[in-house]
Amino acid sequence: MLAGLSREVRQYLIVTGNYWAFTLTDGALRMLVVLYFNQLGYSPLQIALLFIFYEIFGVVTNLVGGWLGARLGLNRIMNVGLILQVGALLMLTLPAEYLTVAWVMLAQALSGIAKDLNKMSAKSSIKLLVPDNAQGKLYQWVALLTGSKNALKGIGFFLGAMLLTLLGFTGAVAVMAAMLGCVWIFSILTLRDDLGRMKNKPKFTDIFSKSRAINYLSAARCFLFASRDVWFVIALPVFLKDGLGWSFWQVGFFMASWVIGYGIVQCLAPYFTGKRSGRIPGRGAVVAWGSALAGLPLIMAVGLSLNWDAQTLLISGLMAFGVVFAVNSSLHSYLIVSYARGDGVSLDVGFYYMANAMGRLLGTVLSGWLYMAYGLQMCLSVSAVMVGLAVLISLALPQGRTLAVVEEK
Repeated sequence: MLAGLSREVRQYLIVTGNYWAFTLTDGALRMLVVLYFNQLGYSPLQIALLFIFYEIFGVVTNLVGGWLGARLGLNRIMNVGLILQVGALLMLTLPAEYLTVAWVMLAQALSGIAKDLNKMSAKSSIKLLVPDNAQGKLYQWVALLTGSKNALKGIGFFLGAMLLTLLGFTGAVAVMAAMLGCVWIFSILTLRDDLGRMKNKPKFTDIFSKSRAINYLSAARCFLFASRDVWFVIALPVFLKDGLGWSFWQVGFFMASWVIGYGIVQCLAPYFTGKRSGRIPGRGAVVAWGSALAGLPLIMAVGLSLNWDAQTLLISGLMAFGVVFAVNSSLHSYLIVSYARGDGVSLDVGFYYMANAMGRLLGTVLSGWLYMAYGLQMCLSVSAVMVGLAVLISLALPQGRTLAVVEEK
Protein backbone atom coordinates (compact mmCIF):
# COMPACT_ATOMS: atom_id res chain seq x y z
CA MET A 1 0.00 0.00 0.00
CA LEU A 2 2.91 2.37 0.73
CA ALA A 3 5.05 1.25 -2.21
CA GLY A 4 4.00 4.09 -4.53
CA LEU A 5 4.82 6.81 -2.02
CA SER A 6 8.09 8.64 -1.59
CA ARG A 7 10.49 7.53 1.11
CA GLU A 8 9.84 10.67 3.18
CA VAL A 9 6.06 10.25 3.07
CA ARG A 10 6.32 6.56 3.98
CA GLN A 11 8.50 7.49 6.94
CA TYR A 12 6.08 10.15 8.05
CA LEU A 13 3.10 7.80 7.84
CA ILE A 14 4.95 5.35 10.07
CA VAL A 15 5.74 8.17 12.50
CA THR A 16 2.05 9.13 12.51
CA GLY A 17 1.01 5.51 13.14
CA ASN A 18 3.41 5.36 16.09
CA TYR A 19 1.96 8.60 17.40
CA TRP A 20 -1.59 7.26 17.13
CA ALA A 21 -0.75 4.01 18.95
CA PHE A 22 1.03 5.92 21.68
CA THR A 23 -1.89 8.34 22.03
CA LEU A 24 -4.34 5.51 22.67
CA THR A 25 -2.29 4.30 25.63
CA ASP A 26 -1.74 7.85 26.90
CA GLY A 27 -5.45 8.67 26.97
CA ALA A 28 -6.37 5.30 28.47
CA LEU A 29 -3.73 5.60 31.19
CA ARG A 30 -4.93 9.08 32.17
CA MET A 31 -8.50 7.84 32.63
CA LEU A 32 -7.36 4.67 34.42
CA VAL A 33 -5.32 6.60 36.98
CA VAL A 34 -8.03 9.20 37.69
CA LEU A 35 -10.85 6.67 38.10
CA TYR A 36 -8.89 3.92 39.85
CA PHE A 37 -7.28 6.14 42.47
CA ASN A 38 -10.55 7.97 43.07
CA GLN A 39 -12.04 4.53 43.73
CA LEU A 40 -9.23 3.84 46.23
CA GLY A 41 -10.26 6.95 48.18
CA TYR A 42 -7.68 9.48 47.00
CA SER A 43 -8.77 13.13 47.19
CA PRO A 44 -8.87 15.29 44.02
CA LEU A 45 -5.69 17.09 45.13
CA GLN A 46 -3.88 13.79 45.75
CA ILE A 47 -4.89 12.57 42.28
CA ALA A 48 -3.63 15.85 40.80
CA LEU A 49 -0.29 15.32 42.56
CA LEU A 50 0.06 11.96 40.79
CA PHE A 51 0.32 13.90 37.51
CA ILE A 52 2.74 16.60 38.67
CA PHE A 53 5.88 14.76 37.51
CA TYR A 54 4.10 13.89 34.25
CA GLU A 55 3.71 17.59 33.51
CA ILE A 56 7.01 18.80 35.05
CA PHE A 57 9.03 16.33 33.02
CA GLY A 58 7.01 17.32 29.97
CA VAL A 59 8.38 20.86 30.36
CA VAL A 60 11.98 19.60 30.56
CA THR A 61 11.52 16.98 27.85
CA ASN A 62 10.26 19.40 25.23
CA LEU A 63 13.27 21.66 25.73
CA VAL A 64 15.90 18.92 25.82
CA GLY A 65 14.05 16.65 23.39
CA GLY A 66 13.99 19.30 20.67
CA TRP A 67 17.75 19.73 21.04
CA LEU A 68 18.35 15.96 20.97
CA GLY A 69 16.08 15.59 17.94
CA ALA A 70 18.13 18.20 16.06
CA ARG A 71 21.35 16.38 16.93
CA LEU A 72 20.34 12.71 16.74
CA GLY A 73 17.31 12.60 14.44
CA LEU A 74 13.60 12.73 15.22
CA ASN A 75 12.84 9.05 14.64
CA ARG A 76 15.47 7.86 17.06
CA ILE A 77 13.93 10.13 19.70
CA MET A 78 10.47 8.74 18.91
CA ASN A 79 11.65 5.17 19.50
CA VAL A 80 13.05 6.19 22.87
CA GLY A 81 9.64 7.63 23.74
CA LEU A 82 7.85 4.42 22.83
CA ILE A 83 10.01 2.18 25.01
CA LEU A 84 9.80 4.61 27.94
CA GLN A 85 6.00 4.42 27.79
CA VAL A 86 6.18 0.62 27.81
CA GLY A 87 8.35 0.85 30.92
CA ALA A 88 5.93 3.28 32.60
CA LEU A 89 3.01 0.93 31.98
CA LEU A 90 4.90 -2.08 33.33
CA MET A 91 5.71 -0.15 36.51
CA LEU A 92 1.97 0.09 37.21
CA THR A 93 1.33 -3.66 36.95
CA LEU A 94 2.36 -4.12 40.61
CA PRO A 95 -0.34 -5.12 43.15
CA ALA A 96 -2.32 -2.23 44.65
CA GLU A 97 -0.48 -2.30 47.98
CA TYR A 98 2.78 -1.44 46.18
CA LEU A 99 1.32 1.41 44.14
CA THR A 100 2.43 4.17 46.49
CA VAL A 101 2.07 7.83 45.57
CA ALA A 102 5.83 8.10 44.98
CA TRP A 103 5.88 5.02 42.71
CA VAL A 104 2.92 6.19 40.61
CA MET A 105 4.43 9.67 40.32
CA LEU A 106 7.66 8.12 39.03
CA ALA A 107 5.74 6.05 36.48
CA GLN A 108 3.85 9.17 35.40
CA ALA A 109 7.17 11.00 35.04
CA LEU A 110 8.38 8.37 32.57
CA SER A 111 5.06 8.56 30.75
CA GLY A 112 5.31 12.35 30.53
CA ILE A 113 8.81 12.14 29.06
CA ALA A 114 7.66 9.51 26.59
CA LYS A 115 4.60 11.46 25.48
CA ASP A 116 6.45 14.67 24.76
CA LEU A 117 9.29 12.94 22.91
CA ASN A 118 6.61 11.33 20.75
CA LYS A 119 4.64 14.53 20.14
CA MET A 120 7.70 16.66 19.40
CA SER A 121 8.98 14.12 16.86
CA ALA A 122 5.67 13.82 15.02
CA LYS A 123 4.88 17.56 14.93
CA SER A 124 8.42 18.47 13.82
CA SER A 125 8.49 15.88 11.04
CA ILE A 126 5.62 17.44 9.10
CA LYS A 127 7.55 20.69 8.61
CA LEU A 128 10.14 18.77 6.58
CA LEU A 129 7.58 17.40 4.11
CA VAL A 130 5.75 20.55 3.01
CA PRO A 131 7.41 23.30 0.92
CA ASP A 132 7.61 26.70 2.59
CA ASN A 133 5.37 28.24 -0.08
CA ALA A 134 2.56 25.71 0.51
CA GLN A 135 1.18 27.13 3.76
CA GLY A 136 -2.40 26.08 3.04
CA LYS A 137 -1.34 22.47 2.74
CA LEU A 138 0.81 22.78 5.87
CA TYR A 139 -2.20 24.07 7.84
CA GLN A 140 -4.35 21.16 6.61
CA TRP A 141 -1.71 18.54 7.42
CA VAL A 142 -1.03 19.93 10.89
CA ALA A 143 -4.77 20.13 11.62
CA LEU A 144 -5.27 16.55 10.41
CA LEU A 145 -2.40 15.20 12.52
CA THR A 146 -3.45 17.11 15.65
CA GLY A 147 -7.14 16.40 15.23
CA SER A 148 -6.72 12.68 14.59
CA LYS A 149 -4.42 12.45 17.61
CA ASN A 150 -6.99 14.03 19.88
CA ALA A 151 -9.80 11.89 18.51
CA LEU A 152 -7.72 8.81 19.32
CA LYS A 153 -6.93 10.20 22.77
CA GLY A 154 -10.68 10.41 23.33
CA ILE A 155 -11.05 6.81 22.25
CA GLY A 156 -8.26 6.09 24.73
CA PHE A 157 -10.36 7.63 27.54
CA PHE A 158 -13.19 5.27 26.68
CA LEU A 159 -10.73 2.38 26.34
CA GLY A 160 -9.33 3.11 29.79
CA ALA A 161 -12.76 3.09 31.43
CA MET A 162 -13.70 -0.11 29.56
CA LEU A 163 -10.47 -1.93 30.45
CA LEU A 164 -10.78 -0.88 34.09
CA THR A 165 -14.27 -2.39 34.19
CA LEU A 166 -13.39 -5.60 32.33
CA LEU A 167 -9.79 -6.35 33.37
CA GLY A 168 -9.11 -4.25 36.45
CA PHE A 169 -6.26 -1.77 36.73
CA THR A 170 -3.37 -4.26 36.57
CA GLY A 171 -4.74 -6.22 33.64
CA ALA A 172 -5.49 -3.03 31.71
CA VAL A 173 -1.97 -1.59 31.92
CA ALA A 174 -0.42 -4.99 31.11
CA VAL A 175 -2.45 -5.30 27.89
CA MET A 176 -1.47 -1.77 26.83
CA ALA A 177 2.22 -2.43 27.55
CA ALA A 178 2.16 -5.53 25.34
CA MET A 179 0.44 -3.67 22.49
CA LEU A 180 2.84 -0.74 22.56
CA GLY A 181 5.83 -3.07 22.81
CA CYS A 182 4.86 -4.56 19.44
CA VAL A 183 4.61 -1.06 17.95
CA TRP A 184 8.09 -0.23 19.28
CA ILE A 185 9.62 -3.33 17.64
CA PHE A 186 8.00 -2.41 14.31
CA SER A 187 9.27 1.15 14.62
CA ILE A 188 12.84 0.04 15.32
CA LEU A 189 12.80 -2.07 12.16
CA THR A 190 11.27 0.52 9.79
CA LEU A 191 12.27 4.08 10.77
CA ARG A 192 15.48 5.67 9.55
CA ASP A 193 17.44 7.72 12.07
CA ASP A 194 18.35 10.97 10.30
CA LEU A 195 14.98 12.71 9.76
CA GLY A 196 15.20 16.23 11.20
CA ARG A 197 18.89 16.05 12.12
CA MET A 198 20.54 19.47 11.72
CA LYS A 199 23.52 19.86 9.41
CA ASN A 200 25.31 21.90 12.06
CA LYS A 201 25.04 20.48 15.56
CA PRO A 202 23.14 22.97 17.73
CA LYS A 203 24.50 24.21 21.05
CA PHE A 204 22.55 23.43 24.20
CA THR A 205 21.78 27.15 24.61
CA ASP A 206 19.86 26.98 21.32
CA ILE A 207 16.96 25.26 23.13
CA PHE A 208 15.61 28.71 24.06
CA SER A 209 13.79 30.46 21.23
CA LYS A 210 15.17 33.78 20.00
CA SER A 211 12.05 34.52 17.96
CA ARG A 212 9.69 37.15 19.35
CA ALA A 213 6.76 35.58 17.49
CA ILE A 214 7.42 32.11 18.89
CA ASN A 215 7.90 33.46 22.41
CA TYR A 216 4.54 35.25 22.39
CA LEU A 217 2.77 32.31 20.76
CA SER A 218 4.27 29.98 23.38
CA ALA A 219 3.09 32.20 26.24
CA ALA A 220 -0.43 32.30 24.79
CA ARG A 221 -0.38 28.51 24.38
CA CYS A 222 0.57 28.11 28.05
CA PHE A 223 -2.54 29.93 29.27
CA LEU A 224 -4.77 28.40 26.60
CA PHE A 225 -4.07 24.86 27.76
CA ALA A 226 -4.12 25.78 31.44
CA SER A 227 -7.67 27.10 30.80
CA ARG A 228 -8.74 23.65 29.63
CA ASP A 229 -6.97 21.46 32.17
CA VAL A 230 -8.02 23.57 35.18
CA TRP A 231 -11.44 21.91 34.92
CA PHE A 232 -10.91 18.97 32.56
CA VAL A 233 -8.15 16.88 34.16
CA ILE A 234 -9.36 16.32 37.72
CA ALA A 235 -12.37 18.48 38.56
CA LEU A 236 -14.73 17.33 35.79
CA PRO A 237 -14.35 13.51 36.04
CA VAL A 238 -14.49 13.63 39.85
CA PHE A 239 -17.57 15.92 39.77
CA LEU A 240 -19.33 13.68 37.26
CA LYS A 241 -18.68 10.58 39.37
CA ASP A 242 -19.16 11.96 42.88
CA GLY A 243 -21.34 15.03 42.30
CA LEU A 244 -23.71 13.61 39.69
CA GLY A 245 -23.36 9.91 40.55
CA TRP A 246 -22.15 8.77 37.13
CA SER A 247 -20.57 5.32 36.65
CA PHE A 248 -17.04 4.66 35.31
CA TRP A 249 -18.60 3.87 31.93
CA GLN A 250 -20.58 7.11 31.83
CA VAL A 251 -17.61 9.25 32.85
CA GLY A 252 -15.32 7.52 30.34
CA PHE A 253 -17.88 7.81 27.56
CA PHE A 254 -18.48 11.53 28.13
CA MET A 255 -14.78 12.38 28.39
CA ALA A 256 -14.05 10.27 25.33
CA SER A 257 -16.86 11.87 23.32
CA TRP A 258 -15.60 15.33 24.26
CA VAL A 259 -12.06 14.66 23.09
CA ILE A 260 -13.14 12.76 19.95
CA GLY A 261 -15.42 15.64 18.94
CA TYR A 262 -12.62 18.07 19.75
CA GLY A 263 -10.29 16.13 17.46
CA ILE A 264 -12.79 16.04 14.60
CA VAL A 265 -13.27 19.81 14.80
CA GLN A 266 -9.49 20.29 14.73
CA CYS A 267 -9.31 18.28 11.50
CA LEU A 268 -12.01 20.48 9.97
CA ALA A 269 -10.71 23.80 11.31
CA PRO A 270 -8.89 24.83 8.07
CA TYR A 271 -12.18 24.72 6.17
CA PHE A 272 -13.84 27.48 8.20
CA THR A 273 -10.86 29.57 9.38
CA GLY A 274 -9.31 30.53 6.07
CA LYS A 275 -9.58 27.91 3.32
CA ARG A 276 -12.92 29.11 1.96
CA SER A 277 -11.63 32.67 1.62
CA GLY A 278 -8.23 31.56 0.38
CA ARG A 279 -6.48 33.27 3.29
CA ILE A 280 -3.93 31.83 5.70
CA PRO A 281 -4.94 32.55 9.31
CA GLY A 282 -2.76 34.74 11.53
CA ARG A 283 -3.05 37.02 14.55
CA GLY A 284 -6.58 38.21 13.75
CA ALA A 285 -7.99 34.68 13.68
CA VAL A 286 -6.22 33.73 16.92
CA VAL A 287 -7.58 36.78 18.76
CA ALA A 288 -11.12 36.41 17.38
CA TRP A 289 -11.48 32.72 18.22
CA GLY A 290 -9.82 33.20 21.62
CA SER A 291 -12.29 35.96 22.47
CA ALA A 292 -15.18 33.68 21.52
CA LEU A 293 -13.81 31.00 23.83
CA ALA A 294 -13.39 33.21 26.91
CA GLY A 295 -17.11 33.68 27.57
CA LEU A 296 -18.07 29.99 27.62
CA PRO A 297 -16.56 28.89 30.97
CA LEU A 298 -17.78 32.17 32.51
CA ILE A 299 -21.36 31.40 31.44
CA MET A 300 -21.09 27.91 32.98
CA ALA A 301 -19.69 29.29 36.23
CA VAL A 302 -22.54 31.81 36.49
CA GLY A 303 -25.07 29.07 35.68
CA LEU A 304 -23.78 26.87 38.49
CA SER A 305 -23.97 29.80 40.93
CA LEU A 306 -27.62 30.34 39.90
CA ASN A 307 -28.38 26.64 40.49
CA TRP A 308 -29.18 25.83 36.89
CA ASP A 309 -29.41 22.10 36.20
CA ALA A 310 -25.74 21.07 36.49
CA GLN A 311 -25.90 18.07 34.16
CA THR A 312 -27.57 19.94 31.29
CA LEU A 313 -25.38 23.00 31.77
CA LEU A 314 -22.10 21.05 31.79
CA ILE A 315 -22.91 18.74 28.89
CA SER A 316 -24.05 21.56 26.59
CA GLY A 317 -21.51 24.11 27.81
CA LEU A 318 -18.50 21.84 27.67
CA MET A 319 -19.44 20.59 24.22
CA ALA A 320 -19.53 24.20 23.01
CA PHE A 321 -16.22 24.89 24.76
CA GLY A 322 -14.71 21.84 23.05
CA VAL A 323 -15.67 23.06 19.57
CA VAL A 324 -14.29 26.58 20.02
CA PHE A 325 -11.22 25.38 21.92
CA ALA A 326 -10.44 22.91 19.12
CA VAL A 327 -10.32 25.73 16.57
CA ASN A 328 -8.04 27.76 18.85
CA SER A 329 -5.71 24.80 19.34
CA SER A 330 -5.61 24.07 15.61
CA LEU A 331 -4.70 27.68 14.80
CA HIS A 332 -1.92 27.66 17.39
CA SER A 333 -0.56 24.31 16.16
CA TYR A 334 -0.42 25.59 12.59
CA LEU A 335 1.31 28.84 13.52
CA ILE A 336 4.13 27.22 15.48
CA VAL A 337 4.97 24.85 12.63
CA SER A 338 4.71 27.76 10.18
CA TYR A 339 6.90 30.08 12.30
CA ALA A 340 9.52 27.38 12.98
CA ARG A 341 12.82 27.30 11.11
CA GLY A 342 13.27 24.66 8.43
CA ASP A 343 16.69 23.61 9.74
CA GLY A 344 16.27 22.98 13.44
CA VAL A 345 12.47 22.76 13.45
CA SER A 346 12.51 20.51 16.51
CA LEU A 347 14.18 23.26 18.56
CA ASP A 348 11.36 25.74 17.92
CA VAL A 349 8.60 23.13 18.23
CA GLY A 350 10.20 21.75 21.39
CA PHE A 351 10.31 25.20 23.00
CA TYR A 352 6.68 25.81 22.10
CA TYR A 353 5.48 22.51 23.53
CA MET A 354 7.51 23.20 26.65
CA ALA A 355 5.14 26.14 27.18
CA ASN A 356 2.22 23.83 26.39
CA ALA A 357 3.42 21.45 29.11
CA MET A 358 3.78 24.33 31.57
CA GLY A 359 0.16 25.22 30.92
CA ARG A 360 -0.95 21.64 31.51
CA LEU A 361 1.08 21.53 34.73
CA LEU A 362 -0.50 24.75 35.98
CA GLY A 363 -3.99 23.59 35.01
CA THR A 364 -3.57 20.12 36.55
CA VAL A 365 -2.42 21.40 39.94
CA LEU A 366 -5.09 24.09 40.05
CA SER A 367 -7.74 21.59 38.96
CA GLY A 368 -7.20 19.43 42.04
CA TRP A 369 -6.70 22.26 44.53
CA LEU A 370 -9.45 24.60 43.33
CA TYR A 371 -12.00 21.80 43.06
CA MET A 372 -11.27 20.52 46.54
CA ALA A 373 -11.27 24.02 48.09
CA TYR A 374 -13.92 25.88 46.08
CA GLY A 375 -15.67 23.49 43.69
CA LEU A 376 -16.17 23.26 39.92
CA GLN A 377 -17.59 26.78 39.66
CA MET A 378 -14.25 28.30 40.66
CA CYS A 379 -12.38 26.05 38.22
CA LEU A 380 -14.54 27.38 35.38
CA SER A 381 -14.10 31.00 36.51
CA VAL A 382 -10.33 30.65 36.53
CA SER A 383 -10.56 29.03 33.08
CA ALA A 384 -12.23 32.17 31.71
CA VAL A 385 -9.48 34.38 33.15
CA MET A 386 -6.77 32.22 31.59
CA VAL A 387 -8.37 32.37 28.14
CA GLY A 388 -8.50 36.14 28.49
CA LEU A 389 -4.77 36.24 29.26
CA ALA A 390 -4.06 34.09 26.19
CA VAL A 391 -6.01 36.54 24.01
CA LEU A 392 -4.16 39.56 25.41
CA ILE A 393 -0.78 37.94 24.75
CA SER A 394 -1.86 37.01 21.20
CA LEU A 395 -2.30 40.68 20.39
CA ALA A 396 1.52 40.91 20.34
CA LEU A 397 1.84 38.34 17.51
CA PRO A 398 2.97 39.64 14.10
CA GLN A 399 0.20 40.63 11.74
CA GLY A 400 1.18 38.02 9.15
CA ARG A 401 3.39 34.97 8.88
CA THR A 402 5.87 36.83 6.63
CA LEU A 403 6.81 39.18 9.46
CA ALA A 404 7.70 36.25 11.69
CA VAL A 405 9.88 34.66 9.04
CA VAL A 406 11.73 37.91 8.32
CA GLU A 407 12.29 38.44 12.02
CA GLU A 408 13.91 35.04 12.43
CA LYS A 409 16.19 35.56 9.45
